[in-house]
Amino acid sequence: MTNWILLVGFLGLGYALYIFWSFMKVDAGSEKMQEIAKAIQTGAMAYLKRQYTTLAIFMAIVFLAIYFFIGLYVGLAYVAGGLFSMLAGYIGMKAATRANVRTAHAADQNNPGAALGTAFSGGAVMGMTVASLGIIGLGLIWVLIPDLKTKALVVSGFSMGASSIALFARVGGGIYTKSADVGADLVGKVEAGIPEDDPRNPAVIADNVGDNVGDVAGMGADLFESYVGSVVATMALGVLMANATFQWMILPLVLITVGAVSSFVGTLFLNLVRDKNPAAALNGSTYVAGGLFIAASYFVVNWLLPGNLGVFWAILSGILVGMAIGLFSEHYTSGKTVKELAKSFQSGPATGIIAGLAVGMKSTVLPMLSICVALLISYHFVGLYGVAIAAVGMLGTIGIIMSVDAYGPIADNAGGICTMAGCSPEARKITDKLDSIGNTTAAIGKGFAIGSAALTALALFAAYTQTVGVSSIDLLEITVVVGFFIGALMPFVFSALTMQAVGRAASAMVEEVRYQFKNIAGLMEGTAKPNISRCVDIATSSAIKEMMVPGALAVIVPLVVGLILGPTALGGFLAGALGTGILLAIMMSNSGGAWDNAKKEIEDGYLGGKGTPVHAAAVVGDTIGDPFKDTSGPSINILLKLMSIVALVFGPVIAVYHPVIMSLFK
Repeated sequence: MTNWILLVGFLGLGYALYIFWSFMKVDAGSEKMQEIAKAIQTGAMAYLKRQYTTLAIFMAIVFLAIYFFIGLYVGLAYVAGGLFSMLAGYIGMKAATRANVRTAHAADQNNPGAALGTAFSGGAVMGMTVASLGIIGLGLIWVLIPDLKTKALVVSGFSMGASSIALFARVGGGIYTKSADVGADLVGKVEAGIPEDDPRNPAVIADNVGDNVGDVAGMGADLFESYVGSVVATMALGVLMANATFQWMILPLVLITVGAVSSFVGTLFLNLVRDKNPAAALNGSTYVAGGLFIAASYFVVNWLLPGNLGVFWAILSGILVGMAIGLFSEHYTSGKTVKELAKSFQSGPATGIIAGLAVGMKSTVLPMLSICVALLISYHFVGLYGVAIAAVGMLGTIGIIMSVDAYGPIADNAGGICTMAGCSPEARKITDKLDSIGNTTAAIGKGFAIGSAALTALALFAAYTQTVGVSSIDLLEITVVVGFFIGALMPFVFSALTMQAVGRAASAMVEEVRYQFKNIAGLMEGTAKPNISRCVDIATSSAIKEMMVPGALAVIVPLVVGLILGPTALGGFLAGALGTGILLAIMMSNSGGAWDNAKKEIEDGYLGGKGTPVHAAAVVGDTIGDPFKDTSGPSINILLKLMSIVALVFGPVIAVYHPVIMSLFK
C-alpha cells in the first residue's frame, strides 16, 4: 500500500513539472513584456534566496535543540519538513513568475481561454507540488520508521518544520507585498493621480513581486503546513486508538493520496471547459475534484475500517464546512455587502473604515458556528480522532484548492504587465476579468485556510493533551487560567508586531517613491525611468528583518509557558490562543477583503469612479485592509498551528523538565 502512496506522490510531482514544461513553450510576448517579467522574476527569486538563507540559520538552531532534547530522527524530520516547504515555494514561485507574462500575451492576442488556461497552469504547478511533496514526505517517514509510536513522533517533527517555514513565509511575504502595495497606492494613485500599474511608479514592480511572494509562496506554505499538520494530528491520535491501530494511522495518508488523484482530474476538467465560462470552469474544477474525493473517501473508509462509517461522516463534515466557510467569506467580500461598504466612503474614509470593521466582525458568526457544527458532528462519530480526520477531509483536495488560489496573483500580475507594456485596452479588460474571478477564488481559498487552521490546530491540541496525559483542563486552577490569558493575548501581540512591521516598511517605501517623483527629472512626463531596484530592495530588506521577532515568539512562548507553568497550563494557553485567534483571523481577512473590493467597485465606475473624493477615501480604507487580509490575518492561522505543533513535539520534554525547574524555586 505504501509503495502505491509514494508512487502517486512522485507521479503528482512529475505532473506538476510537466505542466511547467508545457506552458514554458508558450510565446512570452513582446520584448517589452519579457523585460518587465524578467524584473519581477529577478526580484522574487532574490527575495526567496535571502529569506531561505536567513531561515537556514533558524532551522539549524531548532534542529540542535530537537536533537539534544528529543532525538536525531525527529530533528532530521524537522529539517525535511522545512526543506519540502521551501521547495514547494521555490517551484511555485518559478512557475508563477513565468506564467504571468504568458497570460498577458494570451490576453493581448484576444484569447481569454488561453489566458485563463495559462494562469491556471501556473497555479496548478504550485497546487500539485504542495499535494505531492506532502505525500512524499509523510510517505517516506512511514516507510523508513517501523514502530508506530515512533512514526507519530517523527511525523510531528516533519510538521513542525513545515510550520516554521510557513510562518516566516507568510509573515515575510505579507510584509513585502503590503509595503510595496501601500507605497504604490498612496503615492501613485492618491498623491500623483496616476493609474494603477503605471510604469512611472517605481513601486509597481515591487508590488508585482509582492503578489508572488505573499499570495503564491506564502499561501502555498500556509496550506502545505495545514495539509501536513492535519495528517500528523490524525496519526498522533490514531496511535492511541484501541483496535486496528495501523489502519487508523494510515487512513489520513491514503485519503490525501486519493485527494491528489481527484485534484489531478479537476485540473483536466478545467482545460476541457475553459473557453466557455472562466468562473464556471474554476468553480467546476473544484467541485469535480471535491465530488470525486467524497466518493473515494467512502470506499477508502469501508476498505480500511469496515463498520466504522462514522469516520466518513466526520470527513464529509470537514469537506462541507470548508466549502461553507469559503462561501461565507465570498458573501462578506462581494456583492451587496461591498456596494453598501462603498457607499459608506461617500462621507469620508473614517465612516468607511468603521463600516469595514463592522463587516469583518459580523463575518465571524457563520464561519465560527460552522466550525462548531463540524466539531460536534466529527466528535459525535469518532471522538477526538474525528476532529482530526475532518481537517484532513477539508484539505484532501489541496492540489485543486491551491491551484485555483494561486491562479489569482498570476492573473493580477498579467494585468500589470499588460499596462506597463502598453498592450491594448481589450487585453487589460481580459486580465481584469480574470483577476476579478481570482479575487473571489482567493476569498474561498482564505476560507479554506481559516477553516483548516481551526480544525488542524484543535486536532494538534487534542494530540498534545493525549501525548502528555492531560485528561482535563480545569479553569479553576490558577496556572491554567494564567496560561489561558497569555494564550488569548498571543494573536493580538502577534498581529500588532506584524501590523507595525508593515507600517514601518510602507513608510520607507512611501518616502522612496515620493523622493523619486520629486528628484528624477522627466519621470512624471514618461521620459525617464524610475529606480525600480531601490524599491525592491527596501521591500526585501524590511520583510527579512521584520519577520524574525514574530516568528521566534511563536516557538519560544509556548515552551516558556510549558516549562514554567506546566503541561496543563500549556493546554490552557493553546485553548486561549485558539479562541481569540480564529475570530481575529476571520475578522481581519474579511474586513480587508471587503475594503479591497469596495475600492475596486468604485474604480469600475460605481459612485463616480476614479479620481473622485469617494475613490480617494476608499483607497485609504484599502490601505488599512491590506495588512489585515494579506499579512496579519492569514499569519494568525499559522501561528495557532505552529504553537500547537511545538507543544506536541516538546510535550514530553516539558513534562520531564517542568518539575525540575519548579524545584529550583522551592
